[in-house]
Amino acid sequence: MSSLFQANLKGNDFSTNPLEIAIGSKVTFKNVGYGGGLLHSHVQTYPVGSLQQQVTCYHYKDDNNNFNLLRPWGHAEYNPNEELEFLKDGDVIRFQHASTGRNLHAHQVPAPVTKENWEVSGYGNSTSGDHNDLWRLEVVDDIILGNKKNLNNRIRSLTTRVRFHHLTLGCYMRAANAVLPPWGFKQVEVSCDKENNPKDQHTWWNVESHWNDRLPAGNQNLYKSPFFSDFIHLNVAMMTSNNALVPDPDKEDILASTPSEWPWLHTGLRMCGWGDDQIKFYLLGHPLIWWGGTLSLILSLFVVAVYLLRMQRHYADWKPGEWDHFLYVGKVAFFGWFFHYVPFLIMGRVTYLHHYLPTLYFSLIMLAHFFDHFVFTARRLSENVKTGVFIFTYVTIVGVWWWFKDIAMGVEGPIGDHWGLGWRKTWNIY
Repeated sequence: MSSLFQANLKGNDFSTNPLEIAIGSKVTFKNVGYGGGLLHSHVQTYPVGSLQQQVTCYHYKDDNNNFNLLRPWGHAEYNPNEELEFLKDGDVIRFQHASTGRNLHAHQVPAPVTKENWEVSGYGNSTSGDHNDLWRLEVVDDIILGNKKNLNNRIRSLTTRVRFHHLTLGCYMRAANAVLPPWGFKQVEVSCDKENNPKDQHTWWNVESHWNDRLPAGNQNLYKSPFFSDFIHLNVAMMTSNNALVPDPDKEDILASTPSEWPWLHTGLRMCGWGDDQIKFYLLGHPLIWWGGTLSLILSLFVVAVYLLRMQRHYADWKPGEWDHFLYVGKVAFFGWFFHYVPFLIMGRVTYLHHYLPTLYFSLIMLAHFFDHFVFTARRLSENVKTGVFIFTYVTIVGVWWWFKDIAMGVEGPIGDHWGLGWRKTWNIY
């Protein structure tokens, strides 16, 4: 979510942070691009390239996201008793990582993933560094005030969008969606882009959190967020984060399943440890209802085709309004199932059985629709037959649930003592 969107959520304190940024402030930077994370560094080093401290983008709150804003080398050190110096467009500053003391640094070493860009790393400390630690602030605009000319030469937290221009190399700090290997904890790569593309939002940053005891607290009234922009940004961010949850090819995930396995309940999902001394829960679903729902979806295509052929031959199967009602419920159930299920077939993320549960509801609607049409409202069946079918169905459903109740309520003791649960060999219950 964008920083400004979060600032308007209940319980969030971003809007109480100081409004204007000054030398000596401690801040976090949020990448403005869709799915962008927080600028981050940690003590681990790159195993390739410069072997210096890693700089990444991370999507969660962490002390390693904090940076101190300092003057460039050769200028007077920051003195908390001096007059405040507010940051403005064109200022050259140094970013010091608050946790490790390293300076945000770029040099002519290829980035680990995006080889055409330069590597961004953590280098030096509070007393040592070089000209590659210096960055010029280039203001893009302000979400609230609009054109940067309206900023009165002061950069604001949350709303002002800035590019970081490396003073020596001329490149721009960028964080798109290139993901580092496991040695980088699969966080987003931060690199220095040689291309100067002012419209590339992955090179835009804003201050998210801001701490400075010398500045007054902010005011939430100054942080009004445009709804439609937030709506689009939030959905794209969720989609980006969702697609980043990809399976690890180096690990076997016995809990994961593929969408093709869901309709026929090919496998369940162990919800906890499986030791003999543990209470065990297994996500499975009611087999008869699950399979019946899938079968009803398949049969629905055949049934509609048969009825259409009979209508062509002028068979009088329907009273006025019955066909429209039958078709309406069938379309809701079938297309509801289809549009919930198909996106999982094209997703790259890791999937589990519980992802099918919203889709399952639509197959159950179709199953109930078929029972209603072919049994309970069928004119050819007597009331005794309908009652018999209802009782049989009810007893069967409750009986199967009772048979499998332990895996839902908790299996105590060795799982081998509970026989008869492995209706399919692919269910990893035993």
